[in-house]
Amino acid sequence: MSKSKPAKKVVVTTQKTTPTESKFRNPFAGQSSSGNDDLIFSNSNFLWMGIGFLLVISGILLMTGGKMTDPNVWDENVIYSTRRTVLAPIVILAGLIVEVYAIFKK
Repeated sequence: MSKSKPAKKVVVTTQKTTPTESKFRNPFAGQSSSGNDDLIFSNSNFLWMGIGFLLVISGILLMTGGKMTDPNVWDENVIYSTRRTVLAPIVILAGLIVEVYAIFKK
């Protein structure tokens, strides 16, 4: 008692089919393959990023120092100066704000 498989049917249509469109937007549609046409950042973005980077570096340099002239004498004004405790952090925060502005600038 062997079971035989049913014969396969081939259906040929003469209608032309069109591809269906997806409900979702293609994130790669409209992008060029070279990549040079659609840059995310422009020259002004890079300029602002450089300015922000220089502000952060200058704030770090303002924070350096604090060596005592005499190791036996403690001078509180050398380490806790206004330049190190107030001015340098403000300059660093200003640089970080400029960096955020440079990234979000259209």
